[in-house]
Formats: sequence, structure tokens, C-alpha cells
Amino acid sequence: MASQIGHFINGKNVPGGSGRFGDVFNPATGEKTAQVAFASAAEVDAAVQVAKNAQLAWGAMPPLRRARVMFKLKDLIEKRLDDIARLLTLEHGKTFDDAKGEVGRGLEVVEFACGIAHHLRGDYTEQIATEMDAWSMRQPLGVVAGITPFNFPIMIPCWMGAMAVACGNAFILKPSEKDPSAPMLLTELFAEAGVPAGIFQAINGDKEAVDALLTHPDVPAISFVGSTAIGRYVYQTGTQHDKRVQALCGAKNHMVVMPDADLDQTTDALIGAGYGAAGERCMAISVAVAVGDVGDRLIEKLAPRVQKLKVGPGLDPQSEMGPLVTRQHLDKVKGYVDLGVKEGAKLVVDGRELKLQGYENGNFMGGCLFDNVTPDMTIYKDEIFGPVLSIVRAKGFDDAIKLVNDHAYGNGTAIFTRDGDSARAFANNVKIGMVGVNVPIPVPVAYHSFGGWKASIFGDHGIYGMEGVRFYTKLKTVSARWPTGIRSGAEFHFKARH
Repeated sequence: MASQIGHFINGKNVPGGSGRFGDVFNPATGEKTAQVAFASAAEVDAAVQVAKNAQLAWGAMPPLRRARVMFKLKDLIEKRLDDIARLLTLEHGKTFDDAKGEVGRGLEVVEFACGIAHHLRGDYTEQIATEMDAWSMRQPLGVVAGITPFNFPIMIPCWMGAMAVACGNAFILKPSEKDPSAPMLLTELFAEAGVPAGIFQAINGDKEAVDALLTHPDVPAISFVGSTAIGRYVYQTGTQHDKRVQALCGAKNHMVVMPDADLDQTTDALIGAGYGAAGERCMAISVAVAVGDVGDRLIEKLAPRVQKLKVGPGLDPQSEMGPLVTRQHLDKVKGYVDLGVKEGAKLVVDGRELKLQGYENGNFMGGCLFDNVTPDMTIYKDEIFGPVLSIVRAKGFDDAIKLVNDHAYGNGTAIFTRDGDSARAFANNVKIGMVGVNVPIPVPVAYHSFGGWKASIFGDHGIYGMEGVRFYTKLKTVSARWPTGIRSGAEFHFKARH
């Protein structure tokens, strides 16, 4: 029997009251596993009011005490890592090891948030004028919200929620309705760690819940990760309602393969970066730019590896790639492969007809590999978000950079080469937010910040790191002069700071 998933409001799991629900499926079997409540605007408003009331005391708490809660949260997530990863695999489909890796990358940001007392330090200038000093401070925004995607249902809520809460805000999470169980468990871990009721809440839902957050007068900031079309809507709607918005969106990430690249290393990198998590990553490599004469040699090494990908349910330790998240998304990805063939690209490896015995109702397909893809093709322009890798040929280094820079998206890119001059010129001149040199998926560590360029982001702030601190706080500067002659009496005891 399918379980019922409601909301997490005011420190408790509560059932939905709107009468509207969505179905959650195991992507490996097609089995319906849960029914998730869709919140009404009234339910969203109730959560916002709870958050607003709770935030005042939380925001006034010394940052060191909030940091101690983050340390407890880190410990709890580590203890429940396998449980969280299992929920991820059962609802998203990614392999168990990949799911554990996702939890680990989320934990890195929780660890960064443990140092929030340091990150919130302001600047101080003595004597800006005679007997006058100035200092700056960062203060929380109030009630903030995060809208997170299906492909990283734990990592991205940690990226947003840990930073927002550590900075002194109350946070309302609207997770994906496709895989809500892991983020709902995360809300319970925040509460267990000592986050007061109302400070970290979760509202499940669809567009009605999203719109309620985007237009609510008591929510001054919205974080979003997802597709560019929805990200543009979130940004435009949120800013029209005077909100601060960070919207991290779609991608078409290129890997430039130079003729001097180590092709064994490059092939390993492309297999993992192109087909890991069935390509459902905003940092997946979906285009390999073969420079000069390296293309044929690259195809020769890649094709048999793609054909031999071990596709299966995520809990099978032998699986290298699991199913896609839904039947609808599977059909969409297959449709892109059909279109690529129609447009004239060479389909070197065709994974569309993969069938797994015992998992006939699962959302499985094999890896697909295209060659001779050109920039005018839809499969080159669009984010496919599936296990489809396209090879584009470039005559030289300058042509490769132009290809990358001319694309509408600017999330991540990489270059594989042994030549330091090429790598340095690439890193300096490419118009992309995150760059890897012999690193296929250059997701920054937690103390740097994540964020693309061009159509891959709307708003001025990246996510986590110091960009996260800046997004979730507002700057205040104080200039002060005190009249002379006021002195306190002597003190003979040491005062503890709390």
C-alpha cells in the first residue's frame, strides 16, 4: 500500500489539507510507492506565519550557538547516510553509491555552515573621522524559501537550507514532488539537531505552492534550482514581487578534448560525467568537443564503453547507471534521440530499446552516443537531461572555445589536455561559470561557490560558500561617535560570552 506524505510544519509532520495529491513511483519498477500532498496557498501562508514568528528569536541567537546546531546536524546526517541514500535511490533511481555521494556533497555545505560565526564577521574601521568609528554587519533576511529539483533531492536542500538557517533565517523548502521522501527525512534531522520548530519547514506541492511562495509578502528571498524555463519564471515573478532571487538553471556542458589528451583518462571521465545518474545532472557533460584529429580515436575508445554500460536498478551494486526518474522523462529523452537521427547526426550507440528482464515497467534506457553533431541541431542546443552524449568536431583550439562561448548556456565546462598553456588560455577566456582542467564535473568545494553564467543563472548570487552568506543576509553599516567624558567604573571579573 502506498504511503502518505504530507508536510513538515512547526516541527511536526502534518497531513495535507487541500485534497490534491501527486503520485510517487519507484523508477526501477514503475510501482507506485507513495502519495504526496499538494499544498494550497492557505497552507503555505500558515507555514510562513509560523516561520515568521520563530525567526525573530533564532535570528537574534549568537551565531556560535547556531553553529553548534549545524555540528549536530552534520553528525545526524552522517549516522543516517545509508538510510537517506536508500530513499534517494528508490525514488530517483540513481545508484546507491551515487546517492551516498550526493549526501556527502550536501554534508560539505553543512560543514561550511558550522563555521558561520567566522563567515558572518563584519569589517571595522577606527577613526573614520575624529573620535568616530564605522563597522559593518550581516543580518538575516527573515523567512526565505527554496524550490529544489528532483535530481538532487538532498544535496540541494542542504546547500540552501543549511546556509539559510545558519545565517539566522527561517527556511521553507518546496522539494520536488517526484522524490519527496529524502527531503522530508532531512526536515526531521534538522529538528532533531535542535533547530527550533518553524525554522526549517517543508511544503510539498506543485505550481500553486510555488506561486504562493513567489508572491508572499513575508518571504523576501527565493532560491531555485531547476530548468531554465521555470527558473526564468521564478526569477521574473519573484523580482516583480520585490524579492531577492537566485535561480540556477539549465546547462549544456562541453568537454574540450585536445589532441594531446590522455584518451584513457578522458574516456573514463566522459563515461562517468556523461552517463552517471543517467545524465540527470546539471553538471553532466553532454557535449564532447573533439579538437583536430582526436575525434576518431575518441569514438573508438568511447563506443564500446557506452555499449557495455551496466544498466540496472540503483540498489544493485553492479549497476553503473540506473533508470530515469519518470516514464514521461524517459519518453522525452528518447524523443530527443529520434530527433537527432532525423537531423542527421550519426547515432554510434543506440540505447533506446534496452529491456531488463524483471524490470520491464522500469524507466530504463541504455547510453546513447552521437557523432558529427553540429551547432544548428536541436540535440546540441537543448538540455536533454538524459544519457545522451554528443561529439562535435572542431578544427582547432580557437574553434573549440568559440563553440563553448557561443552556446546559450554557461554552467560548467572542462578541458582535457597535457598542455598548460592551452589549459590556462581556456580557463581565462571561456565564458562559463565553472571550469575544470582534467576534471570532468567541476562542482566547487563548499568554501567556494556554485553558479553558472548566461542562461544557466538568473540573479547575482551563486549558491553556498560566501555567495550563500551574501545571498541570505543583508549588509548594515554603522557609523558611531560617542560624547567624551563617559566612563564606566572598574570591573574585576571576567564575563563569559554566550
